[in-house]
Amino acid sequence: MWATALGKSEGLTRLWPTVVFFIAILASMARLGFAMRELPLGTSYAVWVGIGAVLTVVYAMATGDEAVSALKVLCSSR
Repeated sequence: MWATALGKSEGLTRLWPTVVFFIAILASMARLGFAMRELPLGTSYAVWVGIGAVLTVVYAMATGDEAVSALKVLCSSR
């Protein structure tokens, strides 16, 4: 969510997307920190990045900001 909000904030100049960005980045970092209680740093970070990338693409496709193609769907689902 934070990556999408950052893009929509137009360089942190639009209020509500900027507010959403900061709330989402704090929540995202908190979840990464929580995962690091049980998992090694490298594993936690890799899973955090992977989940974030897939969810960002899925959201963009669902909202029409990103074109849907079979290749993107296959690559994003792994």
